Amino acid sequence: MTAATLETRKNRTALLAFGGALAMLGLGYAAVPLYELFCQVTGFGGTTQRASESDAATAERLAASAGGRTISIRFDGTTAGDVPWSFRPEQVTDTVTIGQRDMAIYLAKNNSDETITGTATFNVEPEQAGAYFNKIQCFCFTEQVLEPGQEVRMPVLYFVDPKALDDPNMEGVEQITLSYTFHRALDSAE
Repeated sequence: MTAATLETRKNRTALLAFGGALAMLGLGYAAVPLYELFCQVTGFGGTTQRASESDAATAERLAASAGGRTISIRFDGTTAGDVPWSFRPEQVTDTVTIGQRDMAIYLAKNNSDETITGTATFNVEPEQAGAYFNKIQCFCFTEQVLEPGQEVRMPVLYFVDPKALDDPNMEGVEQITLSYTFHRALDSAE
């Protein structure tokens, strides 16, 4: 093997290794948005669905076939350690008719002497219910800014899709828990 051939092979190997490293870096950056998209589409990990008013109207029409069946919804609210807020649901449980829109109210108060921007992450348990728990409007869709001492009421407009009644994985589910945790938004970090 000549020196020129050996040098060409070394350069090709180095170029392939560099290309592979760039591809892995790109996949690393794309992993989070792709995973979030997967969870939103499938309801994986208890990720709730985002619905429109027309989706809610369709669910209400389908609710007639559900025969007025109801399900218990439990609400939970916490904050991360760096968020000095009080945050809780106004009502801990509610019984809702499957397919009908309902509203939950969460209360938040900034207990600090500084303005804090928070963002809420959410989850539904049991996990299989995430695909059927639809939020039409939610404080979790945007960042929330609370001035020192400010107290706010934050609504969540939601419905449970009647298709849940046809899913064998939902058989025996009598209660769905909707949990929120407020975190300090990145632009609000100390």
